[in-house]
Formats: sequence, C-alpha cells, structure tokens
Amino acid sequence: MKLLMTADAVGGVWQYSTDLAVALGAHGVETVIAVLGPAPTDAQRSTLAGCEAVTLVETGLMLDWLVNGPEPVRTAAATIGNLASEIGADLVHLNSPVLATGRSYPVPLVAAAHGCVATWWDAARGEALPPEFAWHEAMMREGLSAADAVVAPSRSYAATVVRRYGLPRLPHAVHNGRTPLPLANAQPASWACTAGRLWDRVKNTELLDRVAARVPIRAAGPVTAPHGETVATQHLDLLGTLDAPALGRELAGRPVFVSAASFEPFGLAVLEAAQAGCPLVLADIDTFRELWSDAAIFVQREDEYVSAIERLLADPTERVAWGERARGRAMRYTPGAAATAMMALYAELLPAKRVAA
Repeated sequence: MKLLMTADAVGGVWQYSTDLAVALGAHGVETVIAVLGPAPTDAQRSTLAGCEAVTLVETGLMLDWLVNGPEPVRTAAATIGNLASEIGADLVHLNSPVLATGRSYPVPLVAAAHGCVATWWDAARGEALPPEFAWHEAMMREGLSAADAVVAPSRSYAATVVRRYGLPRLPHAVHNGRTPLPLANAQPASWACTAGRLWDRVKNTELLDRVAARVPIRAAGPVTAPHGETVATQHLDLLGTLDAPALGRELAGRPVFVSAASFEPFGLAVLEAAQAGCPLVLADIDTFRELWSDAAIFVQREDEYVSAIERLLADPTERVAWGERARGRAMRYTPGAAATAMMALYAELLPAKRVAA
C-alpha cells in the first residue's frame, strides 16, 4: 500500500506524522510525506534516518494558517492531488482538512483534524471569528465534508469539531502516539517544566509566568511564532526550542510537568513528559481529563498550580507515585496503537485492496 500524507515541520503535526508513518511501515505501508511550510530541520530529518518505508517531499507550499486568503490553499490542494496521481498513491491522509477543498484527489481521502483557526479562536478569544478569517472556516467545512473519513486525536476534540462545523457524524477518535524520547540518568529535578508553542495564546504562558514567580519553571519552546506573534515573560526560565535529545535530557530528571492550556486537541508534550515518568499538573479541560484521568493532578486557578507543584517538589514519594501513574497511562498512546487503528480505517476505505490491518 502506498500512502500520501501531508505534514508541516512547525509543530506537533511533524511528530505525529513521522511517528505514524514509521509505525505504518510495519504494516507494509510505504508513506510519502509531503511537507508544507518551512523545511524540516536536520534534527527533524534525523528521526527518519534509516527508515526505508518513509520518503519526504518538500513541496514549498504555504501553510493554510500562515496565508491571508484561499488561493494559496487551493493551489496547495491541487498540487497535492497531482502528487497523489504521480506517485500512484492508494490513499491520501491530509493532516490539514482544508487541503481537501475542491476534492482534487483520485483516491480515498482521510482528513485528520488536529486543530483549526475557528476552534482555536473560540478557545483563545471567546468571540465571533472575524470576517477576514471566514474563508478559512468555509474551506475547513468544505474539506471535512469532502473527506471519505475524518479523524480527530481525541473524543473531546472530535466533539468540538462537530459542534463548530455541524458535521452529520462524529469523527473517528484515534489517539496520537509518540516514540519515547531518549533519556539519560539524571538526578531528580528541583523544578517544574513546560514545553510547547509558548507564543500560542491558548497555552496560557502568561499564567505560567506568574506561577514561575513563586515556584521555578523551565520552559522549552519558541516565544515567537512564524507569523510574528510573541509572548513576553519575566519569570519563566526560557530554554528555547529543544530537539528531541535535548528535551529528553530536560525530562530525564522527572521534573513536575505543567500545562495550563485552555485548548488542546491532544497534547504531545504532555505525553512525552508522561513517558519519561514526570508527574503531571494539568489544566482541568476535557481533553486532559479524557487522556489523563486518575494519572494527573488537575487544577484551574493560579494558586492551585503553585500548591500542586510545591507539594510534589517537597514530597519525593508522592512525586514518584504520580510519575509512575503518568508513565503507565502513557503506554496506551503509542505509534503502534495509532497505526493499528488507522490501518483498520484505511481498510474500510479500500475494500478492493488487500490491506493487512
């Protein structure tokens, strides 16, 4: 089976796509990853070294959330459709549903909804989407309707997509998987940490910065977005953007991992921390409850973050216990499990083709 999958190298979609593509190789799937947006870094490319089942194609196409109108998206959709024909793809897996617009694909089409402008805006702003983004909402609705199957990384986000776009049925919920980061021996950390797109309003970096005035928090990730949005901090210990080995070294001491996100379709950074055995202090939102119920401490207010972090840092026994709960839960969310679920879905869309799920 040959699969054409789209991806970008800006955020978590890169980890999702590459981990899934490698795991699909064990099922006999040859995956061509068409990269939109900025080129992958050498460190990102290295994750695919030696994997003959995965091929990267850098398209030079623009990402939908970094353009000001629909024409670049239509161009990208047509280009990806042509690429599917050129490589003889049996199926196309789009990690940006807007690319299904116009339905220029000769084979069955899966659209994975990892997030979008409209659902992000609802969470970040709590107000109507401005008219200048109406085109994106319309193309997202068109793309979701054009796909033969829609996938979301959690039941919570699947429900959000249905509410926002009025879909007739709930998307398939297939939890993301992640290959564990390499860890080295380290002394227990005496701080908390967070990781992700710090510039993103829904990550609540400003709240964590206030918490960091009272308890030490190290923060990995960019504070400035590709489109220029930025966040100012005073108290967080900023580490910059870390590659996988560096992030693994940061998590090796099992610091208390904290996320104050108000909106999260899945949360790969939380999974990476849990796999390392970090105790989790998480915002009390539906997605985190779905994924980490009984394996994380859920909080809402600033003082609750401070209290939970201080308690775990002061009590090594409780800290280890919560870390082991998180590690045990993380064993559910593997690339192999995601690949098996996706293979079952692919098989439904390719009944005439032998697909070994």
